[in-house]
Amino acid sequence: MRSHLIGALALAVLLGLPALAQEKPPEKPPEPAAPVTQTTPPATAPAAASATPAEPAALPACSDCHADQAKAFAANAHAHGQIKKGEVPNALCESCHGDGKAHIEGGGDKEKIFKPAGLLGSNKTCMSCHDISNDRISRHAGMHANSAVVNCLTCHSIHSSEAHAPHLLAKKQLTLCDSCHMTQVSSFRNKPYAHRIGRGGMECSSCHEPHGRPGAASLRTTSAGELPCLGCHADKRGPFVFQHGAIAVGDCMTCHEPHGSSNPKRLKRSTVSQLCLECHSPISGTTLGSQPPSFHNLTLARYQNCTTCHVAIHGSNRDPQLLK
Repeated sequence: MRSHLIGALALAVLLGLPALAQEKPPEKPPEPAAPVTQTTPPATAPAAASATPAEPAALPACSDCHADQAKAFAANAHAHGQIKKGEVPNALCESCHGDGKAHIEGGGDKEKIFKPAGLLGSNKTCMSCHDISNDRISRHAGMHANSAVVNCLTCHSIHSSEAHAPHLLAKKQLTLCDSCHMTQVSSFRNKPYAHRIGRGGMECSSCHEPHGRPGAASLRTTSAGELPCLGCHADKRGPFVFQHGAIAVGDCMTCHEPHGSSNPKRLKRSTVSQLCLECHSPISGTTLGSQPPSFHNLTLARYQNCTTCHVAIHGSNRDPQLLK
């Protein structure tokens, strides 16, 4: 019985193996292939022509060629607040010389730049800012009016002014005035009694207004409208109770030489009596002052020095005869 069962099982195994060998597991359906697409090559990038155009190269600085002028100009009054990192900007130079582009591109061609000179240079540059005119001062109608003979650039130098002279003067003031006013300057230099011009801060312009109108306006005055003499000699100002007649009808120059004299106190006459007798003369009855009394023997030395007794010569608050 047991042997029959084993035989049956063996037969069943033998019959089933070929069938199992022929059976295969179900295959997965093939995945659909991705559709083939026609690709086009990327378009070439647009040319760089559409980029922003480059800025033109900056012009060289004026100081690249004019180094000496630029160095001197750094301390110039016209350059205050304009110097940038120690360099004078071209725009500052062009304010007087005009556009310098053609001059630079022409390799420094002098015909392509404006150089202020003479009357035209003064009118076109200096007068554009310094044209002042009032009742006392005028750049066009003053004593030194802007003209072909004398103009701003005759006395002033923008690039090479005198190192220690104010207002950009081309030379020291006394030397500059000497070029036209030789007689007055020689008095300062050669006469023993003269104002100390050029020393102690006193200059020609201390008394004179260089741009003043003709006449009295050419003299500087004090804040009270007095002659410039009283700016220093304030003790002579007054008013006095008893005014000296020479001052009442004249001024300081009635008796004194303003620039220089060969006589002490810069008097116009060599002796005091000669000066006093021009007004206090016993000869003419039309003089301004009283005549010396009869006991004044003018041949004696004691009566020839009038200021020995009349000490308050400019005016007195105590004595009508200016004795004290």
